[in-house]
Amino acid sequence: MGVGQNITAANASWSFAGDVADTFVDHIKVSVPLYEEGHDMVCQLSDYFVKKDSTVYEIGTSTGELLRKLAEHNKAKPEARFIGMDVEADMIKAAREHCSGLPNVEVYVDDIRLAEMDKADLIVSYYTMQFIHPRHRQDIFNKIYERLNWGGAFIMFEKVRGPDARFQDILTQLYNDFKLRNGFSSEEIVEKTRSLKGVLEPFSTQGNLDMLGRAGFVDVMTVQQYLCFQGFLAIK
Repeated sequence: MGVGQNITAANASWSFAGDVADTFVDHIKVSVPLYEEGHDMVCQLSDYFVKKDSTVYEIGTSTGELLRKLAEHNKAKPEARFIGMDVEADMIKAAREHCSGLPNVEVYVDDIRLAEMDKADLIVSYYTMQFIHPRHRQDIFNKIYERLNWGGAFIMFEKVRGPDARFQDILTQLYNDFKLRNGFSSEEIVEKTRSLKGVLEPFSTQGNLDMLGRAGFVDVMTVQQYLCFQGFLAIK
């Protein structure tokens, strides 16, 4: 069934593979509140952590939209490296095309769980962790903390669940209203929700903070939030 922007997905089987990359950016801009503003926030925050010889990673880089913006924002530091990884080859193909002409940008088909990573000053995850199975997430948070240089940062944007059933109900209804205002039909909203069953597994704000704390992060704050969409800044 259609879920918007000519993307189709069956029950409990949402995937970023295939032709999703063709219209992914258009779809996500009207699906995630403050999507582009979040990109701007990540770029502005990078000023505090990206040095002239820094290595920067983006986990789940999709079409390379944010990675390109980060590299261009930091163009005065041409020796800094910007590395994107994604498990979907179709997304990486699109990212390579989107980031062509930027010699300090590298993108790879890779899985954060298995990837070899250099020490980094900044690691970014923009609405990616929520799609990683919960049994793997703590190990990934631990790896991110270990791979950061002291004083480096992990910027993570995530969809979050409400702290209890009443708040979750409010968030769900207001988010559905947001999608209706952005042109999605009721059928598309329902079909997208059905396709994400067992695929999208958000944690609450506290659940994410607990994982960051177990990994070793002590200094953590929220840098952006709109309903159930939250950006975290964690500094090692």
